[in-house]
Amino acid sequence: MVYADESGEIYDLPDLGMAGRSGRLFHPVELKDLIPLPEGSELFVLPGTMPVGWDQDVDEMVVVDQDPGGGGKAVQAVAAFISPAYTQTASTAFYREEMPERPLPLFAYTAVGWWNGRFYVAGFRSDPDTRQDFRQFDLDLIRRNTLKRLKRDRDNRLIQHLGRCSLTYGCPAAKNLFLNRYEAPLPTSPVCNARCLGCLSLQPEDGPPATQDRITFVPTPREVAGVAVPHLKRAKRAVVSFGQGCEGEPLMQDEVLENSVRLIRSRVSRGTVNLNSNASRPDAVIKLVDAGLDSMRISMNSIREKYYTAYYRPKGYSYSDVLESWRIMKEAGRYVSLNLFVLPGLTDEMAEIDRLSEVIEQTGLDLIQLRNHNIDPDWYLDSIGYEYSGMRAGVQGMVKILKKRFPRLKFGYFNPPLGQDTNRRRGR
Repeated sequence: MVYADESGEIYDLPDLGMAGRSGRLFHPVELKDLIPLPEGSELFVLPGTMPVGWDQDVDEMVVVDQDPGGGGKAVQAVAAFISPAYTQTASTAFYREEMPERPLPLFAYTAVGWWNGRFYVAGFRSDPDTRQDFRQFDLDLIRRNTLKRLKRDRDNRLIQHLGRCSLTYGCPAAKNLFLNRYEAPLPTSPVCNARCLGCLSLQPEDGPPATQDRITFVPTPREVAGVAVPHLKRAKRAVVSFGQGCEGEPLMQDEVLENSVRLIRSRVSRGTVNLNSNASRPDAVIKLVDAGLDSMRISMNSIREKYYTAYYRPKGYSYSDVLESWRIMKEAGRYVSLNLFVLPGLTDEMAEIDRLSEVIEQTGLDLIQLRNHNIDPDWYLDSIGYEYSGMRAGVQGMVKILKKRFPRLKFGYFNPPLGQDTNRRRGR
Protein backbone atom coordinates (compact mmCIF):
# COMPACT_ATOMS: atom_id res chain seq x y z
CA MET A 1 0.00 0.00 0.00
CA VAL A 2 1.10 3.59 -0.58
CA TYR A 3 -0.01 6.70 1.27
CA ALA A 4 0.91 10.38 1.49
CA ASP A 5 1.75 12.38 4.59
CA GLU A 6 0.39 15.85 5.38
CA SER A 7 2.85 17.54 3.02
CA GLY A 8 2.10 15.21 0.11
CA GLU A 9 5.22 13.06 0.32
CA ILE A 10 4.42 9.52 -0.82
CA TYR A 11 5.52 6.43 1.14
CA ASP A 12 4.89 2.72 0.93
CA LEU A 13 3.60 0.72 3.90
CA PRO A 14 4.96 -2.87 3.72
CA ASP A 15 2.69 -4.06 6.55
CA LEU A 16 -0.40 -3.69 4.35
CA GLY A 17 -1.09 -5.00 0.89
CA MET A 18 -2.49 -2.86 -1.93
CA ALA A 19 -6.27 -2.53 -2.02
CA GLY A 20 -8.51 -1.45 -4.88
CA ARG A 21 -12.11 -0.52 -5.25
CA SER A 22 -14.95 -1.73 -7.50
CA GLY A 23 -18.10 0.31 -7.06
CA ARG A 24 -18.26 0.70 -3.30
CA LEU A 25 -16.47 -2.59 -2.57
CA PHE A 26 -12.84 -2.66 -1.35
CA HIS A 27 -10.83 -5.69 -2.43
CA PRO A 28 -7.22 -6.92 -2.56
CA VAL A 29 -5.28 -6.27 -5.77
CA GLU A 30 -2.88 -9.05 -6.70
CA LEU A 31 0.36 -8.63 -8.65
CA LYS A 32 -1.04 -10.49 -11.67
CA ASP A 33 -3.63 -7.70 -12.06
CA LEU A 34 -1.02 -4.92 -12.07
CA ILE A 35 1.25 -3.25 -14.60
CA PRO A 36 4.16 -0.88 -13.98
CA LEU A 37 3.01 2.74 -13.82
CA PRO A 38 3.00 3.80 -17.51
CA GLU A 39 5.38 6.55 -18.53
CA GLY A 40 3.63 9.90 -18.62
CA SER A 41 1.20 8.99 -15.82
CA GLU A 42 0.79 11.22 -12.77
CA LEU A 43 0.41 10.52 -9.06
CA PHE A 44 -1.64 12.78 -6.83
CA VAL A 45 -3.04 12.88 -3.33
CA LEU A 46 -6.73 12.98 -2.40
CA PRO A 47 -7.30 15.68 0.24
CA GLY A 48 -9.74 14.79 3.00
CA THR A 49 -9.37 11.05 2.47
CA MET A 50 -7.65 8.21 4.31
CA PRO A 51 -5.96 5.32 2.51
CA VAL A 52 -7.26 1.77 2.79
CA GLY A 53 -4.94 -1.24 2.76
CA TRP A 54 -5.30 -5.00 2.92
CA ASP A 55 -4.17 -6.85 6.03
CA GLN A 56 -3.21 -10.18 4.49
CA ASP A 57 -2.80 -11.96 7.83
CA VAL A 58 -6.47 -11.62 8.77
CA ASP A 59 -7.85 -10.91 5.28
CA GLU A 60 -9.39 -7.60 6.26
CA MET A 61 -9.41 -4.06 4.92
CA VAL A 62 -7.78 -1.49 7.19
CA VAL A 63 -8.27 2.29 7.19
CA VAL A 64 -5.00 4.08 7.96
CA ASP A 65 -6.08 7.17 9.91
CA GLN A 66 -2.69 8.55 10.98
CA ASP A 67 0.87 8.59 9.76
CA PRO A 68 2.60 5.26 10.50
CA GLY A 69 5.79 7.28 10.87
CA GLY A 70 4.51 8.59 14.20
CA GLY A 71 3.37 11.85 15.70
CA GLY A 72 -0.34 11.24 15.11
CA LYS A 73 -0.22 13.26 11.90
CA ALA A 74 -2.86 13.03 9.20
CA VAL A 75 -2.42 10.96 6.05
CA GLN A 76 -3.96 11.07 2.58
CA ALA A 77 -4.84 8.46 -0.02
CA VAL A 78 -2.87 8.37 -3.29
CA ALA A 79 -4.19 7.70 -6.80
CA ALA A 80 -2.76 7.49 -10.30
CA PHE A 81 -3.96 9.31 -13.40
CA ILE A 82 -2.72 6.84 -15.99
CA SER A 83 -1.57 7.73 -19.48
CA PRO A 84 -3.86 7.58 -22.53
CA ALA A 85 -4.34 4.12 -24.10
CA TYR A 86 -4.41 2.47 -20.65
CA THR A 87 -7.61 1.38 -18.91
CA GLN A 88 -8.04 1.06 -15.17
CA THR A 89 -9.36 -2.15 -13.58
CA ALA A 90 -9.69 -0.86 -10.00
CA SER A 91 -10.17 2.55 -8.45
CA THR A 92 -8.02 3.64 -5.54
CA ALA A 93 -9.27 2.49 -2.13
CA PHE A 94 -9.93 5.40 0.20
CA TYR A 95 -12.24 6.30 3.06
CA ARG A 96 -13.65 9.63 4.20
CA GLU A 97 -15.93 10.29 7.11
CA GLU A 98 -18.23 12.56 5.12
CA MET A 99 -18.54 14.02 1.63
CA PRO A 100 -16.86 17.41 1.27
CA GLU A 101 -18.72 20.47 0.02
CA ARG A 102 -17.21 20.01 -3.42
CA PRO A 103 -16.37 16.65 -5.04
CA LEU A 104 -12.83 15.70 -6.00
CA PRO A 105 -11.53 17.20 -9.27
CA LEU A 106 -12.35 15.46 -12.53
CA PHE A 107 -9.60 12.87 -12.75
CA ALA A 108 -9.64 9.08 -12.99
CA TYR A 109 -8.64 7.70 -9.58
CA THR A 110 -6.75 4.52 -10.44
CA ALA A 111 -5.44 2.22 -7.70
CA VAL A 112 -1.67 2.43 -7.25
CA GLY A 113 0.81 0.48 -5.11
CA TRP A 114 4.52 -0.15 -4.66
CA TRP A 115 6.45 -3.33 -5.34
CA ASN A 116 10.06 -4.22 -6.00
CA GLY A 117 11.25 -0.64 -6.27
CA ARG A 118 8.58 0.87 -8.50
CA PHE A 119 4.95 1.95 -8.65
CA TYR A 120 2.31 -0.36 -10.11
CA VAL A 121 -1.28 0.36 -11.12
CA ALA A 122 -4.41 -1.71 -11.61
CA GLY A 123 -4.89 -1.52 -15.37
CA PHE A 124 -3.95 -2.75 -18.83
CA ARG A 125 -3.00 -1.31 -22.19
CA SER A 126 -6.22 -1.15 -24.19
CA ASP A 127 -4.84 0.37 -27.41
CA PRO A 128 -1.39 -0.17 -29.00
CA ASP A 129 -1.65 3.20 -30.79
CA THR A 130 1.16 5.52 -29.63
CA ARG A 131 -0.37 8.82 -30.84
CA GLN A 132 -0.54 10.25 -27.31
CA ASP A 133 2.42 8.50 -25.70
CA PHE A 134 4.45 10.90 -23.58
CA ARG A 135 7.66 10.09 -25.44
CA GLN A 136 6.08 11.00 -28.78
CA PHE A 137 5.95 14.72 -28.01
CA ASP A 138 8.86 17.06 -28.70
CA LEU A 139 7.78 20.05 -26.61
CA ASP A 140 10.18 22.48 -28.25
CA LEU A 141 8.97 21.50 -31.71
CA ILE A 142 5.34 21.75 -30.61
CA ARG A 143 5.90 25.25 -29.29
CA ARG A 144 7.70 26.38 -32.45
CA ASN A 145 5.07 24.90 -34.75
CA THR A 146 2.20 26.29 -32.70
CA LEU A 147 3.58 29.83 -32.61
CA LYS A 148 4.33 29.71 -36.35
CA ARG A 149 0.79 28.57 -37.18
CA LEU A 150 -0.77 31.16 -34.84
CA LYS A 151 1.17 33.90 -36.59
CA ARG A 152 0.30 32.62 -40.06
CA ASP A 153 -3.42 32.10 -39.33
CA ARG A 154 -4.00 35.03 -36.98
CA ASP A 155 -7.47 35.64 -38.45
CA ASN A 156 -8.68 32.08 -37.83
CA ARG A 157 -10.27 32.07 -34.37
CA LEU A 158 -10.32 28.28 -34.20
CA ILE A 159 -6.58 28.04 -34.80
CA GLN A 160 -6.04 30.66 -32.09
CA HIS A 161 -8.21 28.68 -29.65
CA LEU A 162 -6.37 25.42 -30.40
CA GLY A 163 -3.04 27.17 -29.96
CA ARG A 164 -4.05 27.91 -26.39
CA CYS A 165 -5.12 24.28 -25.94
CA SER A 166 -1.67 23.22 -27.11
CA LEU A 167 0.46 25.69 -25.16
CA THR A 168 -1.61 26.31 -22.02
CA TYR A 169 -3.53 23.11 -21.37
CA GLY A 170 -1.15 20.66 -23.05
CA CYS A 171 -3.99 18.98 -24.94
CA PRO A 172 -2.51 15.94 -26.76
CA ALA A 173 -4.94 16.29 -29.68
CA ALA A 174 -4.02 19.94 -30.15
CA LYS A 175 -0.33 19.06 -29.95
CA ASN A 176 -0.79 16.46 -32.68
CA LEU A 177 -2.53 19.05 -34.85
CA PHE A 178 0.53 21.30 -34.70
CA LEU A 179 2.78 18.30 -35.32
CA ASN A 180 0.75 17.55 -38.49
CA ARG A 181 -0.11 14.00 -37.50
CA TYR A 182 -2.87 11.64 -36.32
CA GLU A 183 -6.12 13.12 -34.98
CA ALA A 184 -6.85 16.85 -34.91
CA PRO A 185 -9.61 18.51 -32.83
CA LEU A 186 -12.41 20.66 -34.28
CA PRO A 187 -14.29 22.21 -31.35
CA THR A 188 -17.35 24.19 -32.47
CA SER A 189 -19.98 24.50 -29.75
CA PRO A 190 -20.05 26.74 -26.66
CA VAL A 191 -23.45 25.32 -25.65
CA CYS A 192 -24.78 21.91 -24.71
CA ASN A 193 -28.09 20.10 -24.32
CA ALA A 194 -26.91 17.98 -21.39
CA ARG A 195 -25.79 18.82 -17.86
CA CYS A 196 -23.29 16.01 -17.35
CA LEU A 197 -22.13 15.48 -13.79
CA GLY A 198 -18.57 15.07 -15.06
CA CYS A 199 -18.46 17.85 -17.67
CA LEU A 200 -14.82 18.82 -18.18
CA SER A 201 -15.47 22.38 -19.35
CA LEU A 202 -18.48 23.71 -17.40
CA GLN A 203 -19.43 23.15 -13.76
CA PRO A 204 -21.64 24.94 -11.23
CA GLU A 205 -19.95 26.62 -8.26
CA ASP A 206 -20.68 23.66 -5.99
CA GLY A 207 -19.51 21.09 -8.55
CA PRO A 208 -16.03 19.69 -9.13
CA PRO A 209 -13.52 22.17 -10.58
CA ALA A 210 -13.63 22.22 -14.39
CA THR A 211 -10.31 21.15 -15.87
CA GLN A 212 -10.37 23.52 -18.85
CA ASP A 213 -12.18 26.51 -20.30
CA ARG A 214 -14.94 26.00 -22.85
CA ILE A 215 -14.78 27.57 -26.29
CA THR A 216 -16.68 30.89 -26.29
CA PHE A 217 -17.55 31.25 -29.99
CA VAL A 218 -18.93 29.26 -32.93
CA PRO A 219 -16.35 29.05 -35.71
CA THR A 220 -17.44 29.49 -39.30
CA PRO A 221 -17.25 26.59 -41.78
CA ARG A 222 -14.34 28.42 -43.41
CA GLU A 223 -12.46 28.52 -40.10
CA VAL A 224 -13.19 24.83 -39.49
CA ALA A 225 -11.99 23.91 -42.97
CA GLY A 226 -8.90 26.04 -42.39
CA VAL A 227 -7.93 23.61 -39.65
CA ALA A 228 -9.24 20.38 -41.16
CA VAL A 229 -8.23 20.53 -44.83
CA PRO A 230 -4.44 21.04 -44.37
CA HIS A 231 -4.43 18.32 -41.71
CA LEU A 232 -6.29 15.80 -43.85
CA LYS A 233 -4.03 16.54 -46.81
CA ARG A 234 -0.72 16.19 -44.95
CA ALA A 235 -1.08 14.15 -41.79
CA LYS A 236 -0.22 10.49 -41.46
CA ARG A 237 -3.29 8.43 -40.44
CA ALA A 238 -5.32 11.61 -40.61
CA VAL A 239 -8.50 12.09 -38.58
CA VAL A 240 -10.33 15.31 -37.72
CA SER A 241 -12.95 15.22 -34.97
CA PHE A 242 -15.78 17.47 -33.90
CA GLY A 243 -16.60 17.16 -30.21
CA GLN A 244 -13.83 17.91 -27.73
CA GLY A 245 -13.43 18.36 -23.98
CA CYS A 246 -13.22 22.13 -24.48
CA GLU A 247 -16.76 22.46 -25.86
CA GLY A 248 -20.41 21.55 -25.36
CA GLU A 249 -22.35 19.32 -27.75
CA PRO A 250 -21.34 19.78 -31.41
CA LEU A 251 -24.76 18.68 -32.72
CA MET A 252 -26.12 21.94 -31.30
CA GLN A 253 -24.26 23.57 -34.22
CA ASP A 254 -25.62 21.18 -36.84
CA GLU A 255 -25.71 23.72 -39.69
CA VAL A 256 -22.10 24.71 -39.08
CA LEU A 257 -21.08 21.05 -38.93
CA GLU A 258 -23.00 20.14 -42.09
CA ASN A 259 -21.56 23.05 -44.08
CA SER A 260 -18.10 22.38 -42.68
CA VAL A 261 -18.16 18.71 -43.71
CA ARG A 262 -19.38 19.62 -47.20
CA LEU A 263 -16.66 22.26 -47.55
CA ILE A 264 -13.96 19.91 -46.26
CA ARG A 265 -15.01 17.13 -48.62
CA SER A 266 -15.15 19.51 -51.57
CA ARG A 267 -11.45 20.15 -51.05
CA VAL A 268 -10.05 16.82 -49.85
CA SER A 269 -11.26 13.20 -50.00
CA ARG A 270 -8.39 11.81 -47.94
CA GLY A 271 -8.63 10.98 -44.22
CA THR A 272 -11.49 10.52 -41.76
CA VAL A 273 -14.06 13.10 -40.64
CA ASN A 274 -15.36 12.02 -37.25
CA LEU A 275 -17.92 13.28 -34.74
CA ASN A 276 -17.60 12.78 -30.98
CA SER A 277 -21.10 13.33 -29.65
CA ASN A 278 -23.86 12.51 -27.21
CA ALA A 279 -25.86 11.54 -30.34
CA SER A 280 -28.87 13.45 -29.05
CA ARG A 281 -30.24 14.80 -32.35
CA PRO A 282 -31.07 12.13 -34.95
CA ASP A 283 -32.30 14.75 -37.44
CA ALA A 284 -28.90 16.44 -37.35
CA VAL A 285 -27.11 13.10 -37.74
CA ILE A 286 -29.08 12.42 -40.93
CA LYS A 287 -27.85 15.72 -42.38
CA LEU A 288 -24.26 14.94 -41.45
CA VAL A 289 -24.46 11.50 -43.02
CA ASP A 290 -25.66 13.09 -46.25
CA ALA A 291 -22.85 15.65 -46.05
CA GLY A 292 -20.19 12.94 -45.83
CA LEU A 293 -19.49 12.23 -42.16
CA ASP A 294 -17.39 9.06 -41.93
CA SER A 295 -17.72 8.02 -38.30
CA MET A 296 -19.34 8.86 -34.99
CA ARG A 297 -18.24 8.13 -31.44
CA ILE A 298 -21.11 8.07 -28.96
CA SER A 299 -20.23 8.85 -25.34
CA MET A 300 -22.05 6.95 -22.61
CA ASN A 301 -21.42 6.41 -18.93
CA SER A 302 -23.84 3.47 -18.91
CA ILE A 303 -26.00 1.66 -21.44
CA ARG A 304 -28.68 1.32 -18.76
CA GLU A 305 -31.19 4.11 -19.22
CA LYS A 306 -31.63 5.02 -15.55
CA TYR A 307 -27.91 5.57 -14.99
CA TYR A 308 -27.45 7.27 -18.37
CA THR A 309 -30.21 9.79 -17.68
CA ALA A 310 -29.08 10.45 -14.11
CA TYR A 311 -25.57 11.27 -15.32
CA TYR A 312 -26.27 13.20 -18.55
CA ARG A 313 -29.40 14.99 -17.29
CA PRO A 314 -30.58 15.64 -20.88
CA LYS A 315 -32.27 18.89 -21.92
CA GLY A 316 -34.70 18.34 -24.80
CA TYR A 317 -33.65 14.85 -25.82
CA SER A 318 -34.01 11.31 -24.53
CA TYR A 319 -32.09 8.05 -24.26
CA SER A 320 -34.11 6.72 -27.21
CA ASP A 321 -32.82 9.59 -29.39
CA VAL A 322 -29.27 8.40 -28.74
CA LEU A 323 -30.10 4.87 -29.86
CA GLU A 324 -31.86 6.27 -32.95
CA SER A 325 -28.77 8.27 -33.98
CA TRP A 326 -26.70 5.12 -33.47
CA ARG A 327 -29.10 3.18 -35.75
CA ILE A 328 -29.04 5.88 -38.45
CA MET A 329 -25.26 5.79 -38.68
CA LYS A 330 -25.09 2.00 -38.88
CA GLU A 331 -27.88 1.76 -41.46
CA ALA A 332 -25.96 4.28 -43.58
CA GLY A 333 -22.93 2.00 -43.48
CA ARG A 334 -20.86 4.35 -41.36
CA TYR A 335 -18.42 3.53 -38.58
CA VAL A 336 -19.78 3.76 -35.03
CA SER A 337 -17.79 3.49 -31.82
CA LEU A 338 -18.89 3.73 -28.22
CA ASN A 339 -16.94 6.03 -25.92
CA LEU A 340 -17.55 4.02 -22.76
CA PHE A 341 -16.69 5.74 -19.49
CA VAL A 342 -15.12 2.97 -17.41
CA LEU A 343 -15.70 2.93 -13.67
CA PRO A 344 -14.71 -0.44 -12.19
CA GLY A 345 -17.65 -1.98 -10.40
CA LEU A 346 -20.34 -0.36 -12.54
CA THR A 347 -19.13 -0.78 -16.11
CA ASP A 348 -18.31 -4.47 -15.61
CA GLU A 349 -21.57 -5.51 -13.94
CA MET A 350 -23.23 -8.39 -15.78
CA ALA A 351 -26.44 -6.34 -15.99
CA GLU A 352 -24.46 -3.69 -17.88
CA ILE A 353 -22.76 -6.23 -20.14
CA ASP A 354 -26.05 -7.95 -20.98
CA ARG A 355 -27.82 -4.68 -21.81
CA LEU A 356 -24.92 -3.56 -23.98
CA SER A 357 -24.99 -6.92 -25.76
CA GLU A 358 -28.69 -6.47 -26.44
CA VAL A 359 -28.16 -3.07 -28.08
CA ILE A 360 -25.24 -4.35 -30.15
CA GLU A 361 -27.37 -7.26 -31.36
CA GLN A 362 -30.12 -4.85 -32.42
CA THR A 363 -28.03 -2.07 -33.93
CA GLY A 364 -24.44 -3.16 -34.56
CA LEU A 365 -21.20 -1.60 -33.32
CA ASP A 366 -17.66 -1.40 -34.67
CA LEU A 367 -15.53 -0.37 -31.69
CA ILE A 368 -15.67 0.21 -27.94
CA GLN A 369 -13.26 2.86 -26.70
CA LEU A 370 -12.45 2.16 -23.06
CA ARG A 371 -12.08 5.57 -21.41
CA ASN A 372 -11.41 5.92 -17.69
CA HIS A 373 -14.21 7.91 -16.08
CA ASN A 374 -12.82 11.16 -14.68
CA ILE A 375 -15.01 11.64 -11.64
CA ASP A 376 -15.18 11.38 -7.85
CA PRO A 377 -16.49 7.80 -7.47
CA ASP A 378 -18.48 8.39 -4.26
CA TRP A 379 -20.14 11.52 -5.60
CA TYR A 380 -20.87 9.82 -8.91
CA LEU A 381 -22.43 6.67 -7.50
CA ASP A 382 -24.53 8.65 -5.01
CA SER A 383 -25.68 11.11 -7.67
CA ILE A 384 -26.91 8.47 -10.12
CA GLY A 385 -28.60 6.38 -7.42
CA TYR A 386 -26.35 3.39 -8.06
CA GLU A 387 -27.47 0.03 -6.70
CA TYR A 388 -25.30 -3.08 -6.88
CA SER A 389 -26.94 -5.61 -9.18
CA GLY A 390 -25.27 -8.72 -7.80
CA MET A 391 -22.49 -9.86 -10.17
CA ARG A 392 -19.35 -8.38 -11.74
CA ALA A 393 -17.02 -9.75 -14.40
CA GLY A 394 -14.14 -7.32 -13.90
CA VAL A 395 -13.15 -4.87 -16.62
CA GLN A 396 -10.93 -7.33 -18.47
CA GLY A 397 -13.56 -10.01 -17.94
CA MET A 398 -16.12 -7.74 -19.58
CA VAL A 399 -13.87 -7.35 -22.61
CA LYS A 400 -13.45 -11.14 -22.88
CA ILE A 401 -17.20 -11.73 -22.67
CA LEU A 402 -18.00 -9.15 -25.35
CA LYS A 403 -15.22 -10.43 -27.63
CA LYS A 404 -16.68 -13.92 -27.38
CA ARG A 405 -20.22 -12.71 -28.07
CA PHE A 406 -19.17 -10.36 -30.90
CA PRO A 407 -15.97 -11.63 -32.58
CA ARG A 408 -15.83 -8.69 -35.03
CA LEU A 409 -16.19 -6.05 -32.31
CA LYS A 410 -12.96 -4.15 -31.67
CA PHE A 411 -11.65 -2.53 -28.50
CA GLY A 412 -9.33 0.42 -28.16
CA TYR A 413 -8.93 3.93 -26.84
CA PHE A 414 -8.66 6.28 -29.86
CA ASN A 415 -10.72 7.14 -32.93
CA PRO A 416 -9.27 5.04 -35.73
CA PRO A 417 -8.29 6.36 -39.17
CA LEU A 418 -10.56 4.60 -41.63
CA GLY A 419 -9.10 3.05 -44.77
CA GLN A 420 -9.85 4.35 -48.22
CA ASP A 421 -11.94 1.23 -48.84
CA THR A 422 -14.34 2.18 -46.03
CA ASN A 423 -17.93 2.70 -47.19
CA ARG A 424 -18.43 6.46 -47.50
CA ARG A 425 -21.73 6.72 -49.25
CA ARG A 426 -22.81 10.34 -49.50
CA GLY A 427 -26.52 9.48 -49.18
CA ARG A 428 -28.65 7.16 -47.08
